[in-house]
Amino acid sequence: MKGALQLCTLAYERSVRRAFALQEAGRFPGTTALAWCWVFRMPPTSASPKQNHLLGAMPETEWERFAPHLTAVYLGLGDVIYESGTEQPHVYFPTDSIVSLLYVLEDGASAEIAIVGNEGLVGISLFMGGGTTPSRAVVQSAGHAFRMRAQFIRDEFVLAGRVQQLFLRYTQALLTQMGQTAVCNRHHSVDQQLCRWLLMSLDRLSSDELTMTQELIANMLGVRREGVTEAAGKLQRAGVIRYNRGRIKVLDRPRLESMACECYEVVRREFARLLPWQNSQASLRAKVVRKTTRSPLSDR
Repeated sequence: MKGALQLCTLAYERSVRRAFALQEAGRFPGTTALAWCWVFRMPPTSASPKQNHLLGAMPETEWERFAPHLTAVYLGLGDVIYESGTEQPHVYFPTDSIVSLLYVLEDGASAEIAIVGNEGLVGISLFMGGGTTPSRAVVQSAGHAFRMRAQFIRDEFVLAGRVQQLFLRYTQALLTQMGQTAVCNRHHSVDQQLCRWLLMSLDRLSSDELTMTQELIANMLGVRREGVTEAAGKLQRAGVIRYNRGRIKVLDRPRLESMACECYEVVRREFARLLPWQNSQASLRAKVVRKTTRSPLSDR
């Protein structure tokens, strides 16, 4: 069943990319592309809300209040969760999807400031009091999530109980990620940024494989596509990753970690300090990846 779901998800992602590629080439009207993608949209599955670590760490009393208000949704590759400056009607808790928080400039250039996966939530401005944010949230890796009405989150937050403490600790960890990303983008090479980005993405997935084009990665990092192509080529020649048709498979995670800058470890340690369950989850995923990693020589 799991294998069938993965095949369907990959087929859907290919369909979305194909539809919008045709649209950009002028061979597929925009409204037709959107409607076509909606018809073939993946429905939600019976994934458990507690696959999201924030929901999983919630005390039982608070969980009993939260559970009836959660709705399962499927987040397709490229879906926009919210736009800059717009009111957000829902908070999202990803389970096996990843959402990228981006800043988009007036000239259309963009750069990623943070990513959110099963360790957290999308929509901190709703309970922090701002309501809107100048950033944009776009699905980076398709998958599932649970969403909740904004008003319910606000009502829970003002109770100043254990949910508020949990969400504030997550917000601090997210702010650390944003600050470290800014430092990394300014002071470290594209090679190091790519290693950091791959590791952070892998920590939020149950697999050692990503579906992502070099152009999308370049948009996330705020660099030229040629820079990502060169950096990915170095990693592939070193036997660290295998890249083919938009799919990146990590072959040697320990070496990938050694090639990344200190920014990855700084963020990982802060998440582990503020949200202790993150440390055991990340360690478990890393062990699984190392166990399944094969030497590049074994493929010859």
